[in-house]
Amino acid sequence: MKKILRFALLIIGAVLVIWTFWFLWQKSRPKEKKYVIENVTIGNIDKKTVATGKVDPRNEILIKPQMSGIIAVVYKEAGDVVKAGDIIAKIKVIPDMVSLNAAESRVSRAQISFDQSKKNYERDSKLFLDKVISKEEFEKTELQFKNDKEELRTAKDNLSLTRDGISTNKSAITNTLVRSTINGTILDIPIKVGNSVIQSNNFNDGTTIATVANMSDMLFVGKLDETEVGKIKVGMPMDITIGALQDQKLTAKLEYVSPKGKEENGAIMFEMKAAVKVPKGVFVRAGYSANAEIVFSKSENVLTIPESCIEFGGDTAFVYVLKTKEPQTFTKKQIKIGLSDGVRIEVKSGLKVKDKIRGVEILEKKPEPKKDEKK
Repeated sequence: MKKILRFALLIIGAVLVIWTFWFLWQKSRPKEKKYVIENVTIGNIDKKTVATGKVDPRNEILIKPQMSGIIAVVYKEAGDVVKAGDIIAKIKVIPDMVSLNAAESRVSRAQISFDQSKKNYERDSKLFLDKVISKEEFEKTELQFKNDKEELRTAKDNLSLTRDGISTNKSAITNTLVRSTINGTILDIPIKVGNSVIQSNNFNDGTTIATVANMSDMLFVGKLDETEVGKIKVGMPMDITIGALQDQKLTAKLEYVSPKGKEENGAIMFEMKAAVKVPKGVFVRAGYSANAEIVFSKSENVLTIPESCIEFGGDTAFVYVLKTKEPQTFTKKQIKIGLSDGVRIEVKSGLKVKDKIRGVEILEKKPEPKKDEKK
């Protein structure tokens, strides 16, 4: 019995020793690495950047009143299309009592003078016809009559302007009607009926009655980082993508780059403006947020590979061309590279179409522990 037990222990010990040697030998063997195989393809490489900003009309005109008063009627609303001269609102004049009293007094005095001149004129007309007075004396009376008549008319016009803001002889021309000065679309009407407004003068900008802009002449206004602003120049084309118009991509032409940058969140940003070409049938609202893609350089129909496949030795670029699939073996090859967009890179020489090269290493996924084991 003891011999059998001893023999069994010897066998178990021998098996353990053999298994240990086999396990250590397996651990010491180098693991075969597997790589993703990439193809050399023909494609386009664009080196570009994206600027964020918004789309606004080139010119927004603020419509100001030419006299102070209270808004009596508003004829238009935001979104309406207007032409130059269209009436937007009407102002009710609140006259100054001192000016009104002076205007009324002027009318009274002018009326008195006119009545007297009229009597003198009618009397001297009869005397002149009867050849009692000379023509020279009659002409003096006639001149005084005409002057007093004109003074009365002017005094009444002044009273009408002071009280109502309307001239009696030019009722079509009045400062009480606020008109659009350009053709365009009303963006905003910040006033309401009953609001008091102040006229535009040398000391005050005046109350804004409406904001009008030509919506067919739009600008992309954005900002670009200092590391990229040196790569752009006036006249460069760009593609505008508007978040609210997902199906539309507009074209634009760079018109302006600010000569001075401003610090924002630790970076120096430069303002840029580009004229946006709005297609017919597309309505772009003022203030839409947008992105502008600016292409610095472009290579079309060239050999391209993933940039991650390249290894560098000094100023020289290398790739590993697939030699055999199983096991994977590769040949190191020098190549000449060109333009890169950060993902794919142009290959100028060293490779040809459909060559297969070594990509990134395939890492074995470790099995996730079971829920019971986590507990």
